[in-house]
Amino acid sequence: MKLAELTAQPKLIPLSIDDKDTVAKYGDPVEFWVYDRQPMENFMAMATIDKENFGSIAGVLGKIVLDEKGTPILNDKNILPMDIMIKVITKVVDSLGNSVSQTLKT
Repeated sequence: MKLAELTAQPKLIPLSIDDKDTVAKYGDPVEFWVYDRQPMENFMAMATIDKENFGSIAGVLGKIVLDEKGTPILNDKNILPMDIMIKVITKVVDSLGNSVSQTLKT
């Protein structure tokens, strides 16, 4: 197989935080979108996040966490509650770290 055969345009995919605590607190699952493939700069930024520097995490998420139209939703003025921020980080890492779904033909 040629490497070029594995390339594709990124697709906007929905992610949902639907654990019982989140639904109990916010009334519904919390939905957001990400692209299933990220530019190299985002990939490298996530791979080198400094756990001691929350700002580095927020900066990366600001590029990755989107609304249903693909527009970033996090910025200096719009931030998430800490309990949801932690769950968003976990969900994004879990989702983007799943390379199987990106290379399987359906």
